[in-house]
Amino acid sequence: MNYVIIGNSAAAVGGIEGIRRVDREGLITIVGEEPYHVYGRPLISYLLEGKTDAERMKYRPGDFYEKNGCELKKGVAAVKIDAKKKTVALENGEVMPYGRLLIATGARPFVPRIRGLEKYEYHTFMTLGDALKLKAKTDAVKNAKVLIFGAGLIGLKCAEAIYKRVSEITVVDMADRVLPSILDAESSALIKAHLESRGIKFLLSADVSPDDFQFDILCVCTGVTPETAVAKDAGLEIGRGIFIDKNSRTGDPYIYAAGDCTESFSAVTGRRGVTPILPNAYIQGETAGINMAGGSAEYDGAMPMNAIGFFGKHILTAGIYEGEEIKRGSFAAASASDLSSVSACTLKKLFVKDGGLKGFIFIDDFKRAGIYTALVRERRDISGLDADALIENAGLNFYPKEFRDEVLKRRESRQGIYAGENLL
Repeated sequence: MNYVIIGNSAAAVGGIEGIRRVDREGLITIVGEEPYHVYGRPLISYLLEGKTDAERMKYRPGDFYEKNGCELKKGVAAVKIDAKKKTVALENGEVMPYGRLLIATGARPFVPRIRGLEKYEYHTFMTLGDALKLKAKTDAVKNAKVLIFGAGLIGLKCAEAIYKRVSEITVVDMADRVLPSILDAESSALIKAHLESRGIKFLLSADVSPDDFQFDILCVCTGVTPETAVAKDAGLEIGRGIFIDKNSRTGDPYIYAAGDCTESFSAVTGRRGVTPILPNAYIQGETAGINMAGGSAEYDGAMPMNAIGFFGKHILTAGIYEGEEIKRGSFAAASASDLSSVSACTLKKLFVKDGGLKGFIFIDDFKRAGIYTALVRERRDISGLDADALIENAGLNFYPKEFRDEVLKRRESRQGIYAGENLL
C-alpha cells in the first residue's frame, strides 16, 4: 500500500504510528509545508522565553521518519488532490499517487477585519516560523511597545513569550474577558488579575483600530481556522472543518482526515464541532492510520480540554460549563495590585446538569483531575453523589468497579500520546 500524508503535525505522527501498528512495509510519504522536523506547537512560546530550543521541541526523535520507513518532503505544499486519479499535486510540480490519503493540514491563523490593519506590518503566533520572526523583531527593536489583538489562548501565550523581551504589552479584544473560549467570568477575572499584576495592560469589549495606539510591534493573535482548501477543492464535505466519521474517514473511502482541519462529533454534546487540541489530533490521526492500513479502530469523540499556564499559574479545563456550579478555592476579590494574593489564589469549579458532570475549571488545584475528566467523557450518572463528596473525595474507590476499570484501561491504551509534553 502507498500512503500519503498531507501535513507534518501531531495528527500526522498519529497517522504514521497507526499505520505501522498494522502495516510495517507500506511506503509512507509525508508532505510538510513547514521546513522543519515535526515539533510541538504549544512549545513555541517557551522557545522565545529561552526555556527550550529547537531540538527539545521535536515531537518525536530525529530518527523518527527513518525508523518508521517514511519519506519526508518538507518545505513544500500540497496544492491539489485528484480524488478520481488518486493523486496529490505539489507546488513544485511533482504528482504523487496514493492508495490511502490522510489530510492533516491543521489550521491557519484567523485574521478578522480590523480597521486600519492593512497599513501595518503584523505578526501572527502559531508556528515555529512565526515565533522565529517575532524573536528577530524583538531582538531588533529594543524596549519595544507591543500591541496584541486577541486575549485568547494564542494572544496570552504570545504576551508571556515576549514579556521579558519588550518594555510594554497591551492586549485588546472585543470580548468582555480574557480566555473567553475556555473560562467563565469568575475564572477569567482571576487570570486577568494575575496577568495585570505582571504589568500587562488590557482593553476589553473594545472595537478599536491599531491607529488608536502607539506601538512598535503589532501582533494579531485572534484564533485559528481549519485549513480545508485542498479538501474543499477535492469535493470533500466541509463545514467549519472537514467532515469525518468515527473512523476518521471522509466521504471518500480512500481519504481520511485528522486534527485541527476536521470537524467531528463531541464526546460531551454529541454534536459536530472543531476541537483544535493536540491530544485530539494525535488520536484522530492514529485512528485514521489503523483504518488506512486495513485495521479497525474508532475514535470515541473529541472533548474540549485545555491545559495551559501563564507566569506560573496553571489552568485545566474540560467539557462545557452548563448547569449547577459546585466550587471551592481561595479566589474571591483578589487585587491586581497585590501580586502575592493573586499568585496564591486557587479555584476549582464543577458544572453538573441532568445527573452528569458536564465540565470543570481548575486553577492551581488539580487533585483528581483524571477522574473528573473520565466522568465528563463517559457521561456517567452522578445524581446519587453528594456535592461536597464529589468535589472533595472523588477518588477512584469512590466509584463502581466498572467505572474504575474503564478509567484504568483508557490510561493504559493511551500511554505515549503525551510523550515529551509537559502541559502543566
